Amino acid sequence: MNIALLAHDRKKELMIQFCIAYSGILGKHNLCATNTTGRLVADATGLPVTLHLSCEHGGAQQIGARISYNEIDMVLFFSDPQAHNLDSDQDLIIRLCDQYNIPVATNVATAEMLIMGLARGDLDWRESIKPGSTPFI
Repeated sequence: MNIALLAHDRKKELMIQFCIAYSGILGKHNLCATNTTGRLVADATGLPVTLHLSCEHGGAQQIGARISYNEIDMVLFFSDPQAHNLDSDQDLIIRLCDQYNIPVATNVATAEMLIMGLARGDLDWRESIKPGSTPFI
């Protein structure tokens, strides 16, 4: 599975701690992230993370494009609800996830549910809808 990681500045440490806690599960999948979040996670966990641009330079749009092309299976976007103005990047990612049926978590509680489901195989259905896969019969 391809998992995208994004985090607002005040939630980056939480993302790092989450990825450390679930590195055993995350290590079995392909991770990508916006630049700063991805570097921090990779440095803290040793997990390989494909880096996109930082959010302010278009990284969320790059991940959004991958969602649109069915190249992302799950998004973990730890957002800061106390930010004075939630940015359009978060809105873009959430709308695209809704449009393309991509599981998305914006907080650690939901992220834990998704990761535990991933470990159990609850998200294996994503493999059947990727280009070149055999559809359900």
